[in-house]
Amino acid sequence: MSTGIVIIIATLCFLAGAVLGFFLARKNFMSYMEKNPQLNEEVIMNMMTQMGQKPSKKKINQMMSNMQKAQKQAVKNKK
Repeated sequence: MSTGIVIIIATLCFLAGAVLGFFLARKNFMSYMEKNPQLNEEVIMNMMTQMGQKPSKKKINQMMSNMQKAQKQAVKNKK
């Protein structure tokens, strides 16, 4: 086998592995984020405080429900 063919095969294998690894990692990360959302009431309260808003329980609950609806809609559109 010539050296050129070995280099071409090695390059193709590397590219295929990189693409496959990217998509597998992406799928794994999306699955993890669906099961373990990073936003909770405490995080939203801190974000509102940092933005200069006075967080009330009503506003926090409203934002949580909006985030959950958006997340469900994104999952529904994804399928």
